[in-house]
Amino acid sequence: MTTMESLIGLVNRIQRACTVLGDYGGDSALPTLWEALPSVAVVGGQSSGKSSVLESIVGRDFLPRGSGIVTRRPLVLQLHKTEEGLQEYAEFLHLPKRRFTDFSMVRKEIQDETDRMTGRTKQISPVPIHLSIYSPNVVNLTLIDLPGLTKVAVEGQPESIVQDIENMVRSYIEKPNCIILAISPANQDIATSDAMKLSREVDPTGERTFGVLTKLDLMDKGTNALDVLEGRSYRLLHPWVGIVNRSQADINKNVDMIAARRREREFFATSPDYGHLSSKMGSEYLAKLLSKHLEAVIRARIPSITSLINKSIDELEGELDHLGRPIAIDAGAQLYTILELCRAFDRIFKEHLEGGRPGGDRIYGVFDNQLPSALRKLPFDRHLSLQNVRKVISEADGYQPHLIAPEQGYRRLIDSSLNYFRGPAEASVDAVHFVLKELVRRSIGETKELRRFPTLQAELAAASNEALERFREDSKKTTLRLVEMESSYLTVDFFRKLPQEVEKGGNPSASAADRYGEGHFRRIGSNVSQYVAMVSETLKNSIPKAVVHCQVREAKRSLLDHFYTQVGKKEGKQLSQLLDEDPALMERRQQCAKRLELYKSARDEIDSVSWSR
Repeated sequence: MTTMESLIGLVNRIQRACTVLGDYGGDSALPTLWEALPSVAVVGGQSSGKSSVLESIVGRDFLPRGSGIVTRRPLVLQLHKTEEGLQEYAEFLHLPKRRFTDFSMVRKEIQDETDRMTGRTKQISPVPIHLSIYSPNVVNLTLIDLPGLTKVAVEGQPESIVQDIENMVRSYIEKPNCIILAISPANQDIATSDAMKLSREVDPTGERTFGVLTKLDLMDKGTNALDVLEGRSYRLLHPWVGIVNRSQADINKNVDMIAARRREREFFATSPDYGHLSSKMGSEYLAKLLSKHLEAVIRARIPSITSLINKSIDELEGELDHLGRPIAIDAGAQLYTILELCRAFDRIFKEHLEGGRPGGDRIYGVFDNQLPSALRKLPFDRHLSLQNVRKVISEADGYQPHLIAPEQGYRRLIDSSLNYFRGPAEASVDAVHFVLKELVRRSIGETKELRRFPTLQAELAAASNEALERFREDSKKTTLRLVEMESSYLTVDFFRKLPQEVEKGGNPSASAADRYGEGHFRRIGSNVSQYVAMVSETLKNSIPKAVVHCQVREAKRSLLDHFYTQVGKKEGKQLSQLLDEDPALMERRQQCAKRLELYKSARDEIDSVSWSR
């Protein structure tokens, strides 16, 4: 069977790891192991004798004393039984290499460590102090000493201190794994006990509550506390335990605690009221009772604790994967990280273009819908109207009318017509540019690893958009050049194949009249319109080729080339600035990493205990 020492020691070690790694219950966005661990919390009013009970269990004076609220931070007191004859000593978790054999120095260190956390303002703090005591005069037990419940604030404390203390105590004892040690003085009405009132609220059935009655020797003569101790006036699932503390005079005289324990045993053994209960009274019996019960609770809870640990490890590792691992300090490693992030973004951007992700199809839509529509809407009907053709031809002829075919007029009509193609060419370039810009934006957002680094995101977006601007300029020059090429050299064969005009009856006057007649200008307009339609069809095919070649292909091939060159020139500090994470995200990762370390440590602790039967 697993020994009691190993079980309670196991929880002790896990509790220490909890404190070191920032888990002591309370409101937290992180999973908490502390609240799953069985513990014994000591609750009592300021005058209940709480400190004396703890010192009686330990057999040493070590707690701060004085007026007002002395305990202002939870004290996790872990008792370790050692072999007879070994020297007693104490260790604080925050001073791991120092052993205290003078227990008056333990008291001073508790006070000093409290002040370090809360200042000297008499405020309270939920961060526990961890104290381990090794002695042959104790049983293996862990107790959490909480600030004493009070009804009024003392000088130097805010009015909220009363509620603050109750909230802190409640946060510990309301947990289903907490064993409540409720301490009440026998010389006060149990019905008014702060400890019992709060315990009843959080544990109405009394399953987790151990009642302790102190100051039995200070009751008025002729009275006793048997109704309470025997469970008649206030019933609990567990038996009440009576305690006789040292008197104030004993404390002032530094009466030995071992001697005080002996006097306590004698008090119960010789008491006419409590003699029949003497075997189940006193601080020594209380310590053994609590130790045995704590061991039983731990044994029952181990399977659920193990399950919680494994589940939490999976959750924390999953969140850390989502948050990303910490960035190295080394400049070379940082450069590698930046390049990996850039490649991840570039890969997603290409997937959009190549159809692996939606969005790239909008580029085809520019060529299949927008460009043909823009070409169809060009105002050739107006430009090649009878009236405009006559005007252009006449202006081209000047004072000398053309004799047969108005070549200058044809060229002017064609040049001015082809000039209209500049608009759809430029519009196609711009439309594809804006699609590519949108795909850059989406790709940055879809690169999960980049979300951690807003500065790198901004730099990457700026560098990508700068590259796209260069591609747009090149594409615009190329597509406009295509239009200019059509104007620079007309396809002569097209016009040679047109039906030629023949002179009618050899009558020069009739022929001249026909050349300036309505039909003549309509034929010219029709011929130019056919030529423009042929050019339009050519450009409808060649403009997409130019745009894809200059913009889409270059975006796929060299979007980040310039950025890579610039990053390669950066020094370590500049690289660090690129990997400047959101502080809240960095803090969250740090918290998760510490909590994961805690759970893995706890898993190792549980695995190290022998469970052989």
